[in-house]
Amino acid sequence: MIKNQHILLCLVDDDIIHQFIVKKLVRSIKNYHEKILVFSNGEEAIKHIKSSLERISELPDLILLDINMPIMDGWEFLDQYISIEPNLKKEIKIYILSSSDNPEDIKKAMGYEKISDYLIKPINETQLSSLLEAI
Repeated sequence: MIKNQHILLCLVDDDIIHQFIVKKLVRSIKNYHEKILVFSNGEEAIKHIKSSLERISELPDLILLDINMPIMDGWEFLDQYISIEPNLKKEIKIYILSSSDNPEDIKKAMGYEKISDYLIKPINETQLSSLLEAI
């Protein structure tokens, strides 16, 4: 059961089917009633974070980040995020959530200090619930 009902989840993924799955899973988790932020590429997500630097309640607590996206991929997002992180007044957990099980991608992701873990799509309710409980 989710202890903190005020967790803001952010999904950065261009796959509309996966977006639908994650939204459905979030709705199925007991005691989690917050909206989730959904962005189709890293650029949209970075713009939101930059525009919310002074409004902590609009910053996500948890980001599920895909790697392969158009416009700005997950790696580019992470590089931008690292540059603005010192200005954040809130800790944000970031998990890579990708269909890639390429060992090079996993190694690269885990080389980023801010990455909490690397998860393979699709995420299930138990995994998502555990991530939310850990916040």
